[in-house]
Amino acid sequence: MSRRAKQTTRATFCLLTVVALSGLSCHAQNPPTAPAPDKGPAVVPTPRSRTEAPAAVQGGVSVDGSEAMFTTMCALLAAGFEADVSSDHWSAYRTQMRARMQAQQGPAVEALRQFYREHQLADPGAMLSRYLWFGLVSGPAPRFTPTLRRDELPPEILVLEGFSEILSAYYTEQKIGQLWRQVQPVYAREIDHLHDQVSQIVFVTSGYLREIIDSNNERTFTIVIEPLVGRITNVRNYGDHYAIVLSGGDDIPTDVVRHAFLHYMLDPLPLSYPHVVVVKRPLFEKGAAAPRLAQELRDDYPSYLAECTVRAVELKLKKMSPGERDAALQRDDLDGYVMVRPLFEGLAKFEGSEPAMKLYFPDLIRGIDMNAENKRIAAITFAPEGPTQANAAFDKEEVARRRALQPAALPNDSAAIADLTEGERHIAEKNARAAEESFKRVLAKYPDQTRAWYGLGLVALLLDHDMARAKEVFSGLTDGEHAADKDPLVMSWSHIYLGRIYDNEGHADRAKTQFEAALAVQGLPDRARDAAQKGLEVVNTEKPAAQP
Repeated sequence: MSRRAKQTTRATFCLLTVVALSGLSCHAQNPPTAPAPDKGPAVVPTPRSRTEAPAAVQGGVSVDGSEAMFTTMCALLAAGFEADVSSDHWSAYRTQMRARMQAQQGPAVEALRQFYREHQLADPGAMLSRYLWFGLVSGPAPRFTPTLRRDELPPEILVLEGFSEILSAYYTEQKIGQLWRQVQPVYAREIDHLHDQVSQIVFVTSGYLREIIDSNNERTFTIVIEPLVGRITNVRNYGDHYAIVLSGGDDIPTDVVRHAFLHYMLDPLPLSYPHVVVVKRPLFEKGAAAPRLAQELRDDYPSYLAECTVRAVELKLKKMSPGERDAALQRDDLDGYVMVRPLFEGLAKFEGSEPAMKLYFPDLIRGIDMNAENKRIAAITFAPEGPTQANAAFDKEEVARRRALQPAALPNDSAAIADLTEGERHIAEKNARAAEESFKRVLAKYPDQTRAWYGLGLVALLLDHDMARAKEVFSGLTDGEHAADKDPLVMSWSHIYLGRIYDNEGHADRAKTQFEAALAVQGLPDRARDAAQKGLEVVNTEKPAAQP
């Protein structure tokens, strides 16, 4: 997958959050009370009120059912989807539900069937894909209004214009809410079955990356259980929200879940360090010529680098013999994922270090030897176009990626980029004067280069502790002659640093304004969002200074 492994809707799912590598806690939506042994059937409790807010999904990892997805699949079956498919290998539940849905009658059902016929595709897989997207982005019953703005919706949703109203009428006419409550034991049983396997994947993966999943982060990773989908694994993401739709059963596709979860953890990193990763772009350009490389990655370097990083970490986490690992690396090379091998080799140093991956990532990228890799890749003869065993496991993925906002101010000048990278390295080494010289060399050629000005601001703030100079530089980047309008990283962090300076000076109102401005920046990095939110929490809880 590239990929950004794929999202779940923010509504109707109960959140399970993993904090400090703790185990998962999985709950079905409106979960039933478990029956006591030999004391009769399970008791399904009354669901929460329709006016009550759905369970929060503000970051974290969850395994859940979705009433919106369930209703969408009931509607599909009622409309005739898979009506002519043999149910010999279906679960009893899915077989019974199809028969029940096909027998439904009423004006809303007829309107639903008419809509289905008018939008039917020859490819049933593509047809299912549209409605899965709908179920993932739909808000709660009974309206099923999309949770995203129209310009944020995946393209598959736009062709289903008017389906929310039709589904809402169907939901009410056929009492799907009551049916959803009746089938809760099925979903609760599947969710409970997945608990240990998902917990292990999250625990091992997060532990290897040395990352703690922040429950306050707006990014989400959700496994949606829907037996009516069938035995197909669907992996989705849009923006910062990732989802996998599973049908349940005895075993989960561990490799697919881990692959998707790694994307959830690693996708933001190339976008967080664009001036570091851009130096290695020539390797991507060579790999992009491979016939087997996924089409959507050919012009998307950040996603390509994220995919290669995911594959490199997977090779560390999978139980493989040395021969199997070598074969996997060779397949990646032949398929165009030429950065997997140097990243895999660089992970050895990461394993012997202390920082979490989100902090170590720049060193992982810098550790790639361009000369050695250019020579190695030149000797590779890419495989001809055709399916590969490595990609077959993920051929059911659907990816909708929001294009990353790239800093247009980065010059197309390898020397200038090298100076920017060197300046950042000198800041990490706390060598203020060397860093300053590197950034000034860039400004001598490009006086409005925002990354160079930003570097000077960091030198003033973090190394020289010159608050007046730092304030001057960051103000120029937010609302001055060097405003970083096309660089969300620089713009957001400049606001954040100004907010911290004002807070230290005792100007809480000015600090609050800066933190709010940072959060309003389109495309701001996750770490910047977290920092701005924490800054707001601090200034909002501080007591106002005593008036003279």
